[in-house]
Amino acid sequence: MQQAIDSVVVSTRGPGLYEVSSALRNFVSGAGIQTGLVTAFVRHTSCSLLIQENADPDVQTDLDGFFQRLVPEGMDWLVHTTEGPDDMPAHIKAALTQTSIGIPVNQGRPVLGTWQGLYLFEHRRRPHRRELVFHIIGE
Repeated sequence: MQQAIDSVVVSTRGPGLYEVSSALRNFVSGAGIQTGLVTAFVRHTSCSLLIQENADPDVQTDLDGFFQRLVPEGMDWLVHTTEGPDDMPAHIKAALTQTSIGIPVNQGRPVLGTWQGLYLFEHRRRPHRRELVFHIIGE
């Protein structure tokens, strides 16, 4: 068994989906592992990861709009408000999605579907620098 680990920083400009598929492909290619499993993990509690359609940007717009409506800012029952009105809703959105995703690797490439991409889903309003860690294990 072989393994490799690396991280990348994703700069966000506010809420929305930021495709990181090319960073994933570059990492897998550079690891030299032909068959295995790559895990993507984001080291934050107010953003998340998604595998989603990358052909039509309306999908990303609609997903962001859905989560804004599902967990809006200004809910008067929230207790954690010291980091701003968007912070606790961001934590809830991250809890409803995921912070890590496992993706199979075959022939030295991540096995994503034709229209699938890996996205960092930013839930905060202000820009952030998010650290994304890739770990691959295989042969």
